[in-house]
Amino acid sequence: MTNNSESKLKILLEILKVSTRLGLTSFGGPVAHLGYFHEEYIRRRKWLDEKGYADLVALCQFLPGPASSQVGIGIGVMRAGVLGGIVSFIGFTLPSVIVLILFALLFHTMGFNDTGWIKGLKIVAVVVVAHAILGMAKNLTPDIQRKTIALFAIVITLLWQTAFTQVGVILFAAFIGYLLYRDHSYEKETTQMQFPISRRFAVICLTLFFGLLIALPLLREVTNLNWVALFDSFYRSGSLVFGGGHVVLPLLEREFVPTGWLSEEEFLAGYGMAQAVPGPLFTFAAYIGAVINGWKGGLLATVAIFLPAFLLIVGTLPFWNSLRQNPKIKGALMGVNAAVVGILISAFYHPIWTTSILSAIDFAFATVLFSMLVHWKLPPWVIVATGAIGGFLLSLLS
Repeated sequence: MTNNSESKLKILLEILKVSTRLGLTSFGGPVAHLGYFHEEYIRRRKWLDEKGYADLVALCQFLPGPASSQVGIGIGVMRAGVLGGIVSFIGFTLPSVIVLILFALLFHTMGFNDTGWIKGLKIVAVVVVAHAILGMAKNLTPDIQRKTIALFAIVITLLWQTAFTQVGVILFAAFIGYLLYRDHSYEKETTQMQFPISRRFAVICLTLFFGLLIALPLLREVTNLNWVALFDSFYRSGSLVFGGGHVVLPLLEREFVPTGWLSEEEFLAGYGMAQAVPGPLFTFAAYIGAVINGWKGGLLATVAIFLPAFLLIVGTLPFWNSLRQNPKIKGALMGVNAAVVGILISAFYHPIWTTSILSAIDFAFATVLFSMLVHWKLPPWVIVATGAIGGFLLSLLS
C-alpha cells in the first residue's frame, strides 16, 4: 500500500514538473501548445501513442473550451486519474495566471492606461488574431459550403453583437453541418482507448457542467452578489466557446465592457499582454478578474472559466470511443468549426481592429509585426516586445 502511494506521488510530481515547464515555455497559442505537448508527452516520454494522442486532440477540438488545456488535462487523467488531470492543469496554467494578475494590479496602481506601449500591445493583438484567422480559415473552411457557413456567422455576429447570438450561430451551424456532412466518408476507426474513469463519475461531471450552466444565472438574479455574477460570467464564457482562446475574446468583451466592469482600453491592453505570456490564452480571465476585484477576483475568474473545460473532458473521455465513430457528430462538428472562423473574423473587426488601428502609421506598424510573425518566423515574445517598444516610440512621435 505504501509503495503504491509512493509510486502515485512520484507520478504526480513528475506530471507537475513537466506541465509546469510547459507552462513556463509554451508560447504561440493553442496549435503551438499541441506541438509542445506532442514533443514532451509523446515523443520524449511516450505517455501515449501517436494514435491515442490524435484521438485525444480530436475530442478536445469537438468540445467547447480551451482545446490545448483540455489535451493537457486529458493526458494527466490518463496518466494518473482525476488527480493527475488537476495537477497537469495547475502546472500548465498557474505561471501565466500569476503574471497576468500582477500585470492587472500594476495596471491599476501605476496608471498605465495612456502609455504608448499599451497601444503597441493592442496592435500585437491585431497581428496575432489575423494570423490565427488565416490558419483556421485554411484548415476549417476548405470548401464552398463551409465558406458560406463562415460568411453567415460573420454577418450575423457583426449585426447582432450579443453572447446569445454566438450560441445561436454555433447551434445553427452544427445543424447545417449535420445535414451537409452526415454521409461524409471517414476513415474507419479501429483502436480503442482506455481511460481510468468510470462512466458513473463521468455522468456526474456532465450533470454538474449543465447544472451550473443553468443554476448560476438564476442564482445571480436571486442573490445580486458580485462574486456570483463574476463566477457566472466566466463560467458561461468558458462553457460556450468553440475554437479556443481567441474566440473567447468577443464573449468576454461583451460580458464585461458594456456592463462597465472594465474599460475597452483596459480590456485590450490585457489581451495584448496575454499574448506575451506562455500557457493558455484563457488565463486572460485572471487579468479581467484581478482588474475587477484584485488577486482574489483573478483566482475566482481562473477557476470559473476553466471549470467547464475540466468537467467536459473528464465527463466525455469514457464515451469517446463510441462518439468518435459517429459520422453525424463529425458532420455537425465540421459546421461548428466553419462558424468559429466567421465569429473570429467578426471579433477581429470589432473590437480589435476598430480600437487599435486608428491611423496609417498604426497599420504600417501592424504589417511589420505581421511579417515578423508569419514570414520571418520570429518567436511570439519577440513580436510582443517589439510591439511594446514600437508603440512607446510611436507615442513620442505623435
